[in-house]
Amino acid sequence: MTTLLVIAKEPRPGRVKTRLTPPFTPEQAARLAEAALADTLQAVAATPAARRVLVLDGTPGRWLPPGFDVVPQCAGTLDERLADAFAHCTGPALLIGMDTPQVTPALLAGGLDGHDACFGPAEDGGFWALGLAEPDPALLRGVPMSTPQTGAVQRERLGAAGLRVRELPRLRDVDTAADAHAVAALAPHGRFAARLARCATADHR
Repeated sequence: MTTLLVIAKEPRPGRVKTRLTPPFTPEQAARLAEAALADTLQAVAATPAARRVLVLDGTPGRWLPPGFDVVPQCAGTLDERLADAFAHCTGPALLIGMDTPQVTPALLAGGLDGHDACFGPAEDGGFWALGLAEPDPALLRGVPMSTPQTGAVQRERLGAAGLRVRELPRLRDVDTAADAHAVAALAPHGRFAARLARCATADHR
């Protein structure tokens, strides 16, 4: 079975989802980040896995469900931190972030599905999921992160390594307020949608 990895930041005001401010306050952005993380962890917890690992920058909180190993993120750039997350694994591993609270167990359970790798592109040009049947941190190191070309470069790396890649659906990350509303509409019954509705109500008082 596959190890499921979630790489995340502790949802503290001023440290997460800064592109949501404005229109949201840093405190509201942090609560939205916490809700997104909670929805993501719930989906992972409901997915069959050999092991579930939270690769965390910060300290676990009440949002962490049981059944997860917690390991600290290493120092360095995002590509180095993603590479290090895979270094904690032996056997197949699938890594996702905390920015896609609309993710479901069905999306994750398909995973590698007999392939050497799987890749989930994001609408902003990045990627929301990366799976490797044989984790190799070198496949991530040096990939330019947080650019419109990040996903294309990472996907090209997989192909250049001769890996058979399973393509996962394209998802939208939550980066901006427009993203937040679009993603909440896709998963209207989750914690993220509920938190967004409360934030919107507070803004109109």
